[in-house]
Amino acid sequence: MKQRIKTLTGMRAVVGLGIGQLVSLVGTGMTRFAMTIWVWQVTEKATAVAFLLFFSVAPSVFLSPMTGALVDRWNRKKVMIVADLVAAATTLALWVLYATDSLQIWHLYAVGVIASVAESFQAPAQMASVTMMVPSVQHARANGIISTAQFGSGVLAPVLAGMLIRPLGIRGILGLDIATFLFAVALLLLLRIPQPPAGEQARERASVWRDTVAGLHYVLARKPMLHVIFVFTLANLLFGAHGGLLHPMILARTAQNARILGVVMTASGVGGVSGGLLLSIWGGPKRRIHGALLGVVGANLLGPVVLGLGQSIYPWAFGAFFAIFFAPILDGCILAIGQAKVPPELQGRVFGLLRMVAQASFPMAVAVMGPLADHVFEPAMRAGGALAPLFGSIVGTGPGAGMGLLMVLCGLIGSLVGAGAYLFPTIRRIETILPDQTPPGEKDGGQAGW
Repeated sequence: MKQRIKTLTGMRAVVGLGIGQLVSLVGTGMTRFAMTIWVWQVTEKATAVAFLLFFSVAPSVFLSPMTGALVDRWNRKKVMIVADLVAAATTLALWVLYATDSLQIWHLYAVGVIASVAESFQAPAQMASVTMMVPSVQHARANGIISTAQFGSGVLAPVLAGMLIRPLGIRGILGLDIATFLFAVALLLLLRIPQPPAGEQARERASVWRDTVAGLHYVLARKPMLHVIFVFTLANLLFGAHGGLLHPMILARTAQNARILGVVMTASGVGGVSGGLLLSIWGGPKRRIHGALLGVVGANLLGPVVLGLGQSIYPWAFGAFFAIFFAPILDGCILAIGQAKVPPELQGRVFGLLRMVAQASFPMAVAVMGPLADHVFEPAMRAGGALAPLFGSIVGTGPGAGMGLLMVLCGLIGSLVGAGAYLFPTIRRIETILPDQTPPGEKDGGQAGW
């Protein structure tokens, strides 16, 4: 008689989910690293690189409210499995295009859109799943584990891409990416991810649009939640300078030195892993809002500001480390607040809506930063440019200096946004103003054990 494979539950399941994410994202990161260098070599334009990121992020963000409502109706584990399979199919399409010498930049944009649509389902499904896998007292720690795995890919992907791209080529990198998606799917099959009970209304009779609107009404009725969303929308808008300009700035200032870019991106990944590990061990501050707001201040002052001022590998590595070090802490704290305050059966659509509103500014900023750098700041910071006499002694002049100045300005304003949020009592006291929600079964112990 065949022995049945044991299903992982509780925190063990969270760890399993994190491992699957780590392996999958390492493959994705290797592909993205290789494709970014390829696009820069072909165009030497920050706009082209920025739009590569834009098309990989924007659809996921803007579709999140609708897909979040669907996630609440469907089995969340199955949603994540299908999303991973779709992402694997997009990478397979890239492999075919490259192997037949047909790959063009617009192909990367189109594939990025499809993969981003899959991500719009996967992200709210994962966030809402953690709520049901462990008790609320372990939400921040579980979020830290997931963040550690996600940012860990930033450590491994550039190193592995640099080591393997020469012997394997881009086709080999794409093949590995496909294999990592399949591994993540296989691991998901071993996890127990409880489903929340249906809400008071009949899920099968309510329309997706009504579910989406219900999530909107839930948020609009809670002023502290609206104020927090506004702060993080503005913060993400400014942080878009880091996301859209880091790669082209480093390549421009180093004459396309892929080794230096790899070191800086590895430092970024180490920062994310370090922040995620800290949160998973520490569990975050008792008042989660402090971790979120102070994270915004720290990420901007020690991240984009230092990156923009730097003109060599060491300050770039330092700035890249701290730009992402605070990300899992502030994201984990914000997510823990939502997981504690929003009823489990509403979390898919509410998290999807929050993700869209708070993060929609990021792809919009990325789309703006590239042209702004190419057509305004870069010409102005060349020798003899309009801004060179004012800022040349601070960020230097020549290729990449304009992007550096833009990052410094956005970082300084972003840090003021995080600090200024403390002036609003509805933000500062959100955890006491909004009541906690207790997931089903938690009173009896839930999924607390390992």
